Amino acid sequence: MTNARISGISSFVPRFILDNEMLSEMVDTNDEWITTRVGIKTRHILKTDEGRGSSYMGIQAVNKLLADTGIAPEDVDLLICATTNPDYRFPSTGSIICHQCGLVNAYSYDSEAACAGFLVSLQDARAYICSGIYKNVIVVATEMMSSMTNYKDRATCPLFGDGAGAVLVQPTDKEGVGIIDGVFHVDGSGLEHLVMKGGGSAYPASPETLANDWHYVYQEGRAVYKHAVMNMLTSSLDVMKRNNLTVDDVDYVVPHQANLRIIEAVANKAGIPMEKVLVNIQDHGNTSGATIPICLDDFKGQLKPGDKIILTAFGAGFTWGAMYIVWDI
Repeated sequence: MTNARISGISSFVPRFILDNEMLSEMVDTNDEWITTRVGIKTRHILKTDEGRGSSYMGIQAVNKLLADTGIAPEDVDLLICATTNPDYRFPSTGSIICHQCGLVNAYSYDSEAACAGFLVSLQDARAYICSGIYKNVIVVATEMMSSMTNYKDRATCPLFGDGAGAVLVQPTDKEGVGIIDGVFHVDGSGLEHLVMKGGGSAYPASPETLANDWHYVYQEGRAVYKHAVMNMLTSSLDVMKRNNLTVDDVDYVVPHQANLRIIEAVANKAGIPMEKVLVNIQDHGNTSGATIPICLDDFKGQLKPGDKIILTAFGAGFTWGAMYIVWDI
């Protein structure tokens, strides 16, 4: 049976770095407060003075992926764009990336699953590959979180940064490698705890939505923390159990980089030593759906073919899940 494998990975982060000292000049906070609570030192921000949006970062990541893998743009069959920060309500951000990257034969669509978007889209790509419908699928997660961050709210503004990551997914006949399994869940009751209330069809942009700051991320921190820890933990343990994996069998865990304390709590409850957990949140902050591919790209020099890796994420919805992959790059 044909399986799907990640055969290439790349990422892009903007050059402008917003560190904790600079952030403390914008809102009542400081480096110690931020580091102690969320473990973030810096985050990369895409400047908006040139009309650039999430597609700009996705284009950079995809172009680098094409160059690194050597695949011709016209050979790409499908591009799935995971983003909660599309350039426009329409057209899709994926269509813009395809056009700018010369993917003239590719179909494309956007996938919105917030911080779990990359994993959800990777599951889609796996299904297309295993079904035989497509052979070359790009998943790109690109998130301009600064566009929905309220820099007057010290509870949320230290968390978020901008960035993009892309992977090429292709078929393989090799046994025991690639994207082996995934478990996913959604619970719509999470809406009240994590939402951007304004700008959609429920509350279109108006003087009221602007006055109430409804065009920014709203997060009820305690509730999100509790659900993120519980759901990333249980989904990771579920996918391990389904594939007869023990903690000793797993080489690395790559969690969504939302909050260092969440990551540490999941690892501790699962009995996974932190040296097996890949973490780069201190340098990038929370880039929503882009955190996992950026993290994989940052650590790809450390990963070896055959490494057993658990990916897990939690985001708005609530949406969450975990995947088991065997590295094959």
